[in-house]
Amino acid sequence: MSRYSGSNQAGRAIAIVADVMAFILGLWILMYLLDANSTNDFVQFVHDAARWLAGWSHDLFTFDEQWARVVAGYGLAAVVYLFVGHAIANRMHRH
Repeated sequence: MSRYSGSNQAGRAIAIVADVMAFILGLWILMYLLDANSTNDFVQFVHDAARWLAGWSHDLFTFDEQWARVVAGYGLAAVVYLFVGHAIANRMHRH
């Protein structure tokens, strides 16, 4: 067993968390674009989680169309989480 297995497991966990966060954000973008029923509990849960995750990027862009603001704001957050999470995971894997 490698002496680095602990950091590999931690890196894997960080990558998984980043993937889940990006998935939630992507799922909200899809639900928004498909006009999901906002009174549905699952839709509301996904929206609340995505809003919390993208709090820093929500309404960052001022496009005229609301759908473009949603895609850009939540999409940016998803890309950042994926990039940063996997960069950290890869760095941990190397050391």
